[in-house]
Amino acid sequence: MKRIILFTCLVIFFLLKTDSWAQSDTKALKVMAWNILHGGNDLPDGPDRVIDIIREIDPDVVLMVETYGSGPRIAETLGYHFHLIAPEGTDPDDESINLSIYSKYPFGERIDTGYPFYLGGREVLIDEQKINVFSNWFYYLPWDDAPEQMGKSVDELLVWEAAGKRTEMIQNVLPYLKKYAAATDSIPMILGGDMNSPSHLDWNEESQARHNGLIVPWYATKVLADLGLKDSFREVHPNPNWHPGITWDVKGKEDSHRIDYIFYQGRLNPLESTSYMAYFGENLRINGKDIPYPSDHGFVVTTFALE
Repeated sequence: MKRIILFTCLVIFFLLKTDSWAQSDTKALKVMAWNILHGGNDLPDGPDRVIDIIREIDPDVVLMVETYGSGPRIAETLGYHFHLIAPEGTDPDDESINLSIYSKYPFGERIDTGYPFYLGGREVLIDEQKINVFSNWFYYLPWDDAPEQMGKSVDELLVWEAAGKRTEMIQNVLPYLKKYAAATDSIPMILGGDMNSPSHLDWNEESQARHNGLIVPWYATKVLADLGLKDSFREVHPNPNWHPGITWDVKGKEDSHRIDYIFYQGRLNPLESTSYMAYFGENLRINGKDIPYPSDHGFVVTTFALE
């Protein structure tokens, strides 16, 4: 009997130890997606406030929108590798360039598209694992502060959405997204940035009472889901009523939406995801610190486990 008890204890110890080893080998990757508004320059010392906020979040990867010349200074101050999404040889300080990527990990191959102003990427090398990361921005039109009050049916709203510049831009880059989404069995993919569109996951059965009874499969996000890309925030917080995740809000108006996202596909598991929001120029409180907010967009941060 004593031998059986001893053997059982050894088996339990071995299983627990094996599990702890497995856990210790799992890497976490924290990703931040943020539109910083005109390089952060609309606020006095705005780029410094961008730096302060990124420092407090301490992400491994930043997918930035509206970089506009501030990227090299931000990256150098914080110690990140920096990739400007622009034709090779572009001056890193070029104030006309929209998108950029920052990484604590080394970069691999460039991922260039024919539309660098609104989609581009880079390989990030984490030990021997490659991850393809993309920053994106799509045009804000068509836009309405409260689409549910436009008096349109679901089909009419989708026609209205399809007629705008945003849908045209998404269709332009869809071949690139399809290509890299199809390769995620071997190389995971992360896409983050400013969609300037509500999500079909936020206009579902659970939230239709807030949207005048409408359930709308918004193309801008539904097309990504159809490719197999998952919305990391909604994976962690599936109920849009409990966790709306607002990243766009205009003071004094009915204009609150989640329009900034981090999508993923492949051997990644979102452990936690948080959205942050403050009005431009007001304080954002992070880690007990009040930092004047330099942007009109909130941001989203997702921590993934690399399987």
